[in-house]
Amino acid sequence: MNKEVSRLDILADGIFAIVMTILVFEIKVPEISNPTNQEILNLLKNSYPLFLSYILSFAVLFTYWRGYHSIVSDFAKSFDVNFQNIAGAFLLFVALIPFSSHLLGEYSGVPMSVVVFSVNVMIIGLLLFFMRLYAWKSHTMKNKRVTKIEQTHAHMRIFIPIFFSLISIFISFINTNIALTILTVAIIFNLLKRSTKIICQFLEIEK
Repeated sequence: MNKEVSRLDILADGIFAIVMTILVFEIKVPEISNPTNQEILNLLKNSYPLFLSYILSFAVLFTYWRGYHSIVSDFAKSFDVNFQNIAGAFLLFVALIPFSSHLLGEYSGVPMSVVVFSVNVMIIGLLLFFMRLYAWKSHTMKNKRVTKIEQTHAHMRIFIPIFFSLISIFISFINTNIALTILTVAIIFNLLKRSTKIICQFLEIEK
């Protein structure tokens, strides 16, 4: 592996590791003067939005970590300053996930919290796409040659979460629970190995 690529990998891994760890720190355990089983159960019940936002955010970060490495470690064989800058912007918004996640957990019933989280996810996804597009189009970078259908699969994995996040913004003003469900479906899509293949077969893209 190119030494510069390796250093960028190490930087990204460090940022993702820190950010994913910070997520759980946002789940605070309030002090209970005279704890009982019922009070603990009530505490867990009242804290479920925080746990759900943690799980959702962790899954978001995991899928984008995987997508980032598919570009930097596999697709791009070298990079230039412009690619580094796009990667830096990508990591900047990755580092904002704990804030938007905590906002979502604390105020999951308020549409604006869904909007902030969704916009955060959309920006990360768009920057990931620009990283791949720049690596593909750049005359100063070396990249792995891929087929058209491989490009289609990669772009679907990037744009479907962006599209679902956009939908969730509008739906949040009607029902925040449905909006959160839509966000969850988008993340599950990227976690499943054959999700893009199934869609391509359904749309007859590969034929």
